[in-house]
Amino acid sequence: MRKKIALIGGGQIGQILAMLAAQREMGDIVILDIPELENPAKGKALDLMEMAPHGNYDANIIGTSDYKDIAGADVVIITAGKPRQAGMTREDLLAVNLQIIGAVANGVKQYAPKAFCLVVTNPLDAMVYAFYKMTGFPKSQVLGMAGTLDTARWRAFIAMELGVSVVDVAGTVLGGHGPDMVPLPRLTTVGGVPLAEIASKELIDKIVLRTREAGTEIVKLFGKGSAFFSPAWSAIVMAESYLKDKKRVLPACALCEGEYGVNGLFMGVPCLIGAKGLEKIYEIKLTEEENAQLQKTIGSVKKTVGETKL
Repeated sequence: MRKKIALIGGGQIGQILAMLAAQREMGDIVILDIPELENPAKGKALDLMEMAPHGNYDANIIGTSDYKDIAGADVVIITAGKPRQAGMTREDLLAVNLQIIGAVANGVKQYAPKAFCLVVTNPLDAMVYAFYKMTGFPKSQVLGMAGTLDTARWRAFIAMELGVSVVDVAGTVLGGHGPDMVPLPRLTTVGGVPLAEIASKELIDKIVLRTREAGTEIVKLFGKGSAFFSPAWSAIVMAESYLKDKKRVLPACALCEGEYGVNGLFMGVPCLIGAKGLEKIYEIKLTEEENAQLQKTIGSVKKTVGETKL
């Protein structure tokens, strides 16, 4: 019997998630959107079904606005929400997307209470916290996508600057999904070679800044809307690690309960993702400077989460 993947939100990220999940034959797919967008969701599902003969994948894909159709889903990926526009901060999105997340939480809690849930909606740190509080799901069952995306951007920019394969760049990014996230150059390598041995401090600092501003850079280029290809792929990597029990260690927005001195907040940390969902959080011994940066991002996350009043 195939697994079932529910995609809550059929916009840019949602439709790409559906295509990637189908191509990788991760399971049957439900694209759920609000009633006004039910027909477009059905159209996207039908289009993907018609692509299957050339895509060489087998999956049943449907579009709907009825939460009953996600019943028994193994994975739920939530992208529903208003996208960030040029000039908007992630915090500007909070009020409107908090209301949307509330409706999603109710639907998922009722029809897919055992699903592994990945939140993509921004402002990510607050939205995943809100979803967790509203559903009452265990921490192992709820993660935010951000850290995986932030690390992908960090690796991509390093590869672009150095002219090397992204496959050979390894590294991680900690903290909130915003302008004070914490890339870790000290622990980043290119084919096993420490980054500091092949890149100048000036270049590394430039890449750190670009990584922190990556989302804003794309928003400015689009003029309307935000990134969709890279967030979708990041969520797929996480979902696949769960479905296939791959035991990937991925930076993800997880509930910390003492790790890194954080209690009760979701933050980007290295996570072991397997068949039990979030199976472990790894703690990295940070330098004084790195820890100071982490404390700054913790403060930002705490502020944003506080505004949810949950």
